[in-house]
Amino acid sequence: MTETTTTTRPAPKSAVILTPSAEARIAELMSKAPEGAIGVKLSTPRRGCSGLAYSVDYVTEEAKFDEKIVTPGGVFYIDGASVLYLIGSTMEWREDDFTAGFVFENPNAKGACGCGESFMV
Repeated sequence: MTETTTTTRPAPKSAVILTPSAEARIAELMSKAPEGAIGVKLSTPRRGCSGLAYSVDYVTEEAKFDEKIVTPGGVFYIDGASVLYLIGSTMEWREDDFTAGFVFENPNAKGACGCGESFMV
């Protein structure tokens, strides 16, 4: 009689860790989303002094290589072309008397512009 061994792989980790405040903001955005929006998507388009910027927008369809993170308040996507720039990052929503926005702690960023709008890897 042979013994079979079953191995289970750990659940894959997301490229970006969403803090509770980021998840709450995604839920708020989805509660006001335009018709047809299926989630919120993070991408890193080329712009700014340092080359790449963070962009969060509504998305109306899933793209083949996007990473999908299901949160209690809605679906969060990471642009497939941006994943390598974002692995290990934390995304948080911060708000105070003067500013509000998503803040990223990105271990891949090697520098940022003075205004904080863009980064380089």
